[in-house]
Amino acid sequence: MTTKKVFVKSPKLKYHDEYIEAEYEYQTSKVDPIVDGASEIIVTPESKTLLIRTEVKVPKVGLMLVGWGGNNGTTITAALLANKMKLSWETKNGIKKSNWYGSLTQSSTVWLGINKGHEIYAPMSSLLPMLNPDDIIIDGWDISSLNLSDAMKRAMVLDINLQKQLTTHMEKLKPRKSIYYPDFIAANQETRADNCLSGTKLEQLNAIRNDISSFKKENNLDKVIILWTANTERFSEIIPGVNDTADNLLKSIADNHSEISPSTIFSVASSLEGCTYINGSPQNTFVPGALEIADNNGTYIAGDDFKSGQTKLKSVLVDFLISAGIKPVSIVSYNHLGNNDGYNLSAPEQFKSKEISKSNVVDDMVDSNNILYDDNKKPDHCVVIKYVPYVGDSKRAMDEYTSELMLGGHNTIVVHNTCEDSLLASPIILDLVILAELSSRITIKAKENKDGKFENFHTVLSLLSYLCKAPLVPSGAPVVNALSRQRSAIENILRACIALPPINNMLLEHRINIS
Repeated sequence: MTTKKVFVKSPKLKYHDEYIEAEYEYQTSKVDPIVDGASEIIVTPESKTLLIRTEVKVPKVGLMLVGWGGNNGTTITAALLANKMKLSWETKNGIKKSNWYGSLTQSSTVWLGINKGHEIYAPMSSLLPMLNPDDIIIDGWDISSLNLSDAMKRAMVLDINLQKQLTTHMEKLKPRKSIYYPDFIAANQETRADNCLSGTKLEQLNAIRNDISSFKKENNLDKVIILWTANTERFSEIIPGVNDTADNLLKSIADNHSEISPSTIFSVASSLEGCTYINGSPQNTFVPGALEIADNNGTYIAGDDFKSGQTKLKSVLVDFLISAGIKPVSIVSYNHLGNNDGYNLSAPEQFKSKEISKSNVVDDMVDSNNILYDDNKKPDHCVVIKYVPYVGDSKRAMDEYTSELMLGGHNTIVVHNTCEDSLLASPIILDLVILAELSSRITIKAKENKDGKFENFHTVLSLLSYLCKAPLVPSGAPVVNALSRQRSAIENILRACIALPPINNMLLEHRINIS
């Protein structure tokens, strides 16, 4: 596959030394207020011309992982090294070569147009200047003191012949001390916790901030992105006067309040250091005070929880069924896995966090069809996770979708999905970092607003919803879970940045003679 860059020839696209500027016609529809009992809906098409600027210089970026020594942390580190060194290794099935399969930015393509009857596709990474995975500098924290080589062996994710080639590189990498509050993760994690910061919560916050600033300075970095891939925490209580505002949250940290979680402290530290923070687990890290601190400091946040296997498939299947006019009435999802994530989730409060993130994935699709769901009754939705040590990182997911058909008929779809958890999550981590960094270089304003300034994306980077199980969106914005809509948003925003129209799939030029 070609990796050539896409060059668009259009009077609506201007190339400058520091940025490219696209003129883009943004079209939407305004719906007048719906009156009870009315027999019609009034819809008015609307259009606005936008100017979109994208900085072309890709900065030097550092990635700091919370939970660096876990399965995901060691696997993404190994993947970055293996791809940079172009490693290959022998397995019982032959020679394998390093790659980025599973990455949206590195291994998927975007439709450009048609040339002599042939559809032309280009790598997504060729549309705009994006961060090269080979250039990412990695570091992080973990409550376990194992170096990354020993942690990789403990994880038992990668082929042994690949591990042998990586050992000398990864044994030099050792996690920084992290934050451990036994009340927030399962008690069974205590035996791993030998690399923990002492002191008050304010002292720990300052220690994390110092880690970030020293990492940035030592490596001469332009930007640092922080990503949580540590254990799932229990949900934090939202308490007025404690974590409901920025001032209250900062005061509660200073007061050593018991309801401030480790992940929230990392989020606050990231915002205060001017860094993007991404939450890869399902807990409610972004309490109202943390959201306000990010907004006050003009930093980006995104989450929650990596969308890798079962939930990604669910967001496709339920969208397919409802879009086809078939009514799902029961969705039962069962998982068992044997890695440390599964071990931690065997505790009830941590499982509750995961259950919430996996259960809400069908809501927007159900709400989109009031013909099927005219009674506002949602499908029965049950999620079960069990810890089975023997299967390790090879998670088993079983789903049963029962739907109503016309005239009282029923349809049942049963899916068995065996997925290697960390090998699915690691390319998602890469995509989150690349797309978050790119988003920070995109600014937009209305063309007719001559005196207006170019605006950045909202603090909450909802563009990353495709990669997250429980998408975080700005207050008042709709939550979209349907996978096709989430991917289309990414693709069409990238196209807009280079003055290409959105994908419409109409292909009218091939359906009628419009010459």
